[in-house]
Parts: sequence; structure tokens; C-alpha cells
Amino acid sequence: MHRNLLSAAIALAFAAFPLQQAAAALTPAANQEATTQLPRGVIPSHYDIALAPDAARGRFDAKAVITLSVARATSSITLNAADLGFKDVTIAPAAGGAAQTARSSIDADAQTASFAFDKPLAPGLYKLTLDYSGVIGTQAVGLFSLDYPGSDGKQQRALYTQFENSDARRMIPSWDEPAYKASFTLEVTVPAGQMAVSNMPAARTETLADGRRKVSFAKSPKMSTYLLFLAAGDFERATAKEQGTELGVVTRRGAIDQAKFALDSSKDILREYNDYFGVRYPLPKLDNIAGAGRSQFFGAMENWGAIFTFEYALLFDPASSTQHDRQEIFATAAHEMAHQWFGDLVTMRWWDDLWLNEGFASWMESRMTARLHPEWNTRLGTVGSRDGAMQRDSVATTHPVVQHIQTVEQANQAFDEITYQKGEAVIRMLEAYVGENAWRSGVRSYMQAHAYGNTVSDDLWKQIEKAARKPVTAIAHDFTLQPGVPLIRVGEPVCRNGSTTVALAQGEFARDLPGKKPLAWRVPVIAQVAGNAKQASTLVAGGKGSIVLPGCGAVIVNAGQSGYYRTLYAPKEFARLAQAFATLAPIDQLGLLSDSSALGLAGLQPASSALDLVKATPVGADPQVWSRIGHVFEGLHWRYGDDKARRQRLDAFAIARLAPVMAQTGWEARNGEAPAIANLREQLIDTLSELGDPTVIAEARRRYAAMDKDASAVPGPLRKTVLAVVAQHADAATWDGLHARASAETNPLLRDRLYTLLAIAEDKALAQRALDMALTDEPGLTNSAAMISAVAQRYPDMALDFALAHVEKINQRVDASSRSRYFARLAMGSSNPATVAKLQGYGQANLAPTSRGDVDAAIAAIQDRIKTNAARLPEIDAWLQQNGG
Repeated sequence: MHRNLLSAAIALAFAAFPLQQAAAALTPAANQEATTQLPRGVIPSHYDIALAPDAARGRFDAKAVITLSVARATSSITLNAADLGFKDVTIAPAAGGAAQTARSSIDADAQTASFAFDKPLAPGLYKLTLDYSGVIGTQAVGLFSLDYPGSDGKQQRALYTQFENSDARRMIPSWDEPAYKASFTLEVTVPAGQMAVSNMPAARTETLADGRRKVSFAKSPKMSTYLLFLAAGDFERATAKEQGTELGVVTRRGAIDQAKFALDSSKDILREYNDYFGVRYPLPKLDNIAGAGRSQFFGAMENWGAIFTFEYALLFDPASSTQHDRQEIFATAAHEMAHQWFGDLVTMRWWDDLWLNEGFASWMESRMTARLHPEWNTRLGTVGSRDGAMQRDSVATTHPVVQHIQTVEQANQAFDEITYQKGEAVIRMLEAYVGENAWRSGVRSYMQAHAYGNTVSDDLWKQIEKAARKPVTAIAHDFTLQPGVPLIRVGEPVCRNGSTTVALAQGEFARDLPGKKPLAWRVPVIAQVAGNAKQASTLVAGGKGSIVLPGCGAVIVNAGQSGYYRTLYAPKEFARLAQAFATLAPIDQLGLLSDSSALGLAGLQPASSALDLVKATPVGADPQVWSRIGHVFEGLHWRYGDDKARRQRLDAFAIARLAPVMAQTGWEARNGEAPAIANLREQLIDTLSELGDPTVIAEARRRYAAMDKDASAVPGPLRKTVLAVVAQHADAATWDGLHARASAETNPLLRDRLYTLLAIAEDKALAQRALDMALTDEPGLTNSAAMISAVAQRYPDMALDFALAHVEKINQRVDASSRSRYFARLAMGSSNPATVAKLQGYGQANLAPTSRGDVDAAIAAIQDRIKTNAARLPEIDAWLQQNGG
């Protein structure tokens, strides 16, 4: 998927918890039973499902015949079911014999159904037959509907499923846990003229007497319930063939041409993955199905053979899509296709090891994008991804990559920056440590050994260590079984006879626990002397280490930025690097900017350190370095909040620094320009607009005013950016004009985008109008939550207060899998102490104690921001005063 937090007390306990004990607690042995929330002893092997949805009524009728084995005598069977009603339930020996009728009981809180039998079931093989009905939802959980304007302007409705992590139970009574793998045969009845899509190709289609079509799909391989998929609607499908697999894209009618880039990309990706994993993609086809709207929980889902992707992450429309969109479409496809192996073919045993799915898919996504599109230079983006993980991982409310999951809500909350971005960063570091070839050999062995099965993290480390012949498991345990970010302190370099020796010491980067005793990691470190292409590596263990480097000069630790740690230089050495900053490799410039920003705000070096680097950056620096600098300025801009005088001083300095880069980049694309320039153009316009640059705002308004009469005024790749500037600085009349555009737009993708833009206005009265509109049906039920989130980016307290005042209506417009985190995330950007109490009250009133991880994280973020702003912004003020700000 493309996106349980441990409590602070548990996270802190790791500081005094020996690593070997942590490993024993969090890493189950290979022969240990999988975690389950269901009674043991009954195991399904195959599901036959017949489904008859009534999209207009929002209901479905269904019949399931489940082949299962009973390991020990029992008088009842309990499985997962949510919002299902049962009519007739019987069980009979699979070999034939008399059937027993069951007495059904539902436990809504536990999301289970139990079936009791008068005569105990002896051990053996049975068929459980269930006639039942359920609900078609309007948010992306279970079987759900998405409404959108059709090409003829009439409202259309399509059906889709979303089962990860624990929502197959909303459509199929099942053992809805990843370790209960089984095969599936699915049959669905749909209206005449509609297309139905599932994991496997259609094996048979027949027309019924009433004109409806019954579509029966081929039997699936053995897989987890959360990977089953179904879609039905007025669709089009385009296909291509690659290495024996039929690749397809499925869209609403009229949009198929916009999926061409995704289809073409999937051919290249499949070919590469077949080679990399050493196991050919095993299903006969692989579709990518586009859906209008959005979710607060995910952008795409890796259903085996039938990836679901929201349109904004799959369709490329030259009339409005950007270079950044193109890259995101490719990355999303690469991520979900990687899951066809890491997650689908080999699945984590329980949600504790979710990172085996998501961390690896994120890493493969980055690797594949860099390999197949080197012209995009996306390798530089790994620094920003790592930074996002470290931001979350450096406060007490973090959690280990491998974490114990107890409830469905905790599993929902496990889809976070630690699972995805830290998981990816740790893999990148370990691959750099053992070598690319050894890593790939280990991955191939892992795939071959565990195909169609379930694993824990140590199953992977065993194969990597065998291939690499290096102590990978010990290092991997350090970084996955305990939380936190290592800090490498760099001693003063000593140069003798053309070589430099540097002492290294390991601590911990903990932003809100300055007195915390550091955890211990074995840290792979790569370093080099600036200007010298040769690197050296070492393993810092026991808290200390040293490294000898060829050459003399300023030393770069974490050269190439593959390590998951912060690097802290002594003031003198940082000054040498700042002086040499323009000559460093772009990825190390980004790493130095990232570390100096984080360490400065944490008080470990001057808060102005990042601005020293910004001042040293030449106009001709790599576009992604300037993009990062734009983010640095925006981050500081937001920290000043309503303090307009201090904020304007920063903004003036930032505009003066960025304006020459904008002038060099220009508003119009040049023939043959690098893709990174197109991305930088978009970023600069956005940042300068946020900083209040009158030149950029005026130019965007000019182009917008001319757009309807002169198509060249706003080229397709600039459309989103120009509209965003206009929306941000809109007055009431302009906002009304944008609203009229949104309500008249028939392209679902553009329509959704326009409604979201209505929610980014700086004018507070207009932001309130957007909030009020979000609770109506006008924007579409899947856009409401996105509009409120957009308001929260600028006015977090206002958005949270609004949401808390309308909890029931908000919950109707938020995926059930996102509710425990949605309200907390609205407040993440707040600097208001009063918001802490509001979040605490919300958590206590609405969430179980085990489901408050995101609330705790939001509170920690607010408290950290308040403390940091008070302590560090005066340093920024002083630097600006000394440097002409």
C-alpha cells in the first residue's frame, strides 16, 4: 500500500531493555505460532464466493462456501465478520454427508461471527456454507462505491474493494488475518454493459434472463484475505504483453488514454522485477484499476493481480499533469508491483512485521525509479524520505520498525513513517553495507524459500546473512527492534602522510528527551574527504569507532547518505564544510542541509547553521538542492506563525535568495530542459507564493486571468501550480469563480483538485466556507475529509475545532481505517498549548487506550514545536539581522 504506535512508556522502556531480550520479545521464532485474534484449530483452505451487489441500494447479497479443516473436536466455529447479516449457515463433511444447521451470533465489537452446532464436529475436512448480506460503503473500506460525473455528464457509480488491513470481513465471512492463506473462486453478478475485474482473469461469463451478467473468475493462488479484489463499473481496459504476463489498465470510460504512461511503465517494471527477484510473476495477468476520488488512508493497494490506484496517482493528462505527477505515477506503480512479490507472494505472518511489505516496496520503488529513469535523478530524494522518518523517530512517541500489534486499530496505525520511510532507509543502509550483489542474492533466496507462505523479519536476515557472510542480523536487530535515531559525533580530523583519521562516537538524536541515556547501535559508517572520490567504511560499535580516509581536507561523514543516523560536526569542522559546500556532491549537500536543520532546531548546533549553508549555495546548484532550500525557508516561515514582523524579515531574506533562481528557471519550459528543472519551477512558484512574493503572485494572477482566452497562458504542467497560487491568495470574488469552475468540471480528477484548492485560502473567512462546504454532498463524499485536511495545513486549530464540533459527520466522511488518526493529524501543525488538552479529551472520549498512538504523536509534535520555537527562533532572528535579513 502506497502509506500502532507504541506508547511513550513502551518506547522509553527500550532504553533499559537489553537488545537480546528485545529481539526475543519482538521477533518470533520460525516455528512459533502466528498471532491470531481467533480461536485456533480451524483452518480455511478455499473460499467459493458468489456476490450480487445492488449499487443503487448500497447493499449486497452473497453466498460463501468455505472449505476448512478442523484440527480438534469443537461445537462452534468463530470467524471474522463486520456489518454482515446471516440467513442460513450450514456445515457438512467435505466428502459428503448430512449437513448441520448452525445457530449464529455476532460480536460487533470483536468483528466476529460464531456458529454453534448441536453435534460436535470431529476432526476432519468440512464445507461451511453461509447465505448472508452486507453493506456497500461510501468510503474506501470493504466493498464500497465511488460516484463521479460520466463523460455524458450523468452521475456514474462504480464498485471497488479495499481489504487491507482487516476489512475483507466486511464482504466475506473469513479468517481475515494474513497467516490464514487460502485460495479463492469469486463469482459476481453485474448490470448489463458493466465490466467486472478481480485478481484472476474471467473464466466464464453468462447473460442472465434479466439481462445482468454473471462473471466467474479463475481460481486464485493461495493468498491472504486482504489481497482479494473486486471492481465493477462502466470501465475500459487496455492491455500489453510482457514475458508471458498480460498487463492491463482499467479506467472509467473515456479516460483510458490517460493510463498509457502507467501501462508502458508497468512493462519495464515487470521485466526488471522478474529478473531481480529470481522468481517470475506467477499470475496470468496483472491489472491496475483506477478509481475516482481519494482516501485518507492510502493512494494505491497491491491486491494480487489487480492493483487498485486512485486516479490522481495513475492517470497522466497532458492538459494538467506535471513532471512531478509523471514521477509519482511511476513510483506508485513500482511500489505496488514490488508488493506482488514482497507482500503477496511472500507475506508477513502478522502485522508486527508489516514493514516487510511496506519498507521493502518503498525501497524497491526508489531503486526501480532510479534504475529505469536515471534522467530524473530521484536518488537525491532518498534524503528527504529519510528525513521524514527521523522527524517521527526522534521523539518519545516513536516505535520500533518491528512492533507488536494487538488490535485492528493498532494495525491501521502501523502504516506510518516508521514502517515505510525508516524501513526503506534501513534497507538502503544494509544493502550498502553488504553490497548490492549479496543483497540481491539473499532476497532471491528468501523469495524461493518462502513463496506462498508467511514470514517474520528474521527469515529475511537469515538469507541475507548467508549470502553476504557478514553480521547483518545483529545490525538489523539494532535498527528494527528498538526505536530512535543514532547520532554520530565527528571528532577533529587528524591528517598525516596524506591520510585523515577521524574519531567517531555514537549517541542518540532524541529531540524531546535531552537527558535520555542513549541506546546502542552498531552503525555502518561511510565517509570521505571532500574532493576525494575514494570512500572508506567502518562499523561503529560499542559507542565508539574511528575511520581512516585517503586525502586531507574537510571530512564528509555519511558520504552518499546511505546511513540512517544524524551526523554532528564540531563547529570548526562544520565551518570547513560550509566553506566547501558548493563543491560537495548534491546528495551530500542535501544530507548536510537535512542534518544541520534538524540538529540546529534541537539545540545541538546553532539554529542558523542551515542558513549558513543556504548562503553558501550558488545559483547554479542542483535543482533538488534549491528545492530543499525552499522547504527550509517554508518550515521556518510556518514556525513564526502570526508574528508578522519577524516572519516578514525571514520572508524578505528568503525571497531575495530564491528570486535569482526563479529568474534563471523561468515560467516557461525550455526545449530539452532537465526534468528536475520542471519540478523546481513548480516548487519555487509554490514557495515564493507562500512567502508572499508579490512578483510571483502577480504573474500567476495575470496568467489565470488570461487562461480562458489564451490556452498558452497556463501550459498544462503549470495549471495546478498557477491555480494553487490564485486559490491561496483569493478574495471572495476569486474564490467564487474557482467554486464555479469546480462545480462545472466534469473530469473527476480535475474536479477533485479544484475542490481541494478551495480549502487552501489564506483568508480565514474563505477557509471557513471551505470547511462548511466539506460537510455537504457537493464536493463528493471522498473529498470532504481532504478539504478539511487542506484547511488544517494553514489553520490546524480551526480545522480541529470544526472537526470536533462535527465528529459524527466527519466520521461518515473518513475511512473507518483512518478514524483513529484523522483528528490527531489535523492538529499536527499546531503551536497552541490549548490544543494538547483538546486532543487528550478527544482521545479519552473516542479511542481505546491502545488506539491513541497518533494522538500521542500529535501532542508530542505540538509540544516540541512550542519548545523549539521559543528556544531557536531568536537565534534565527539574530542571524537574519547580521546577514541583511
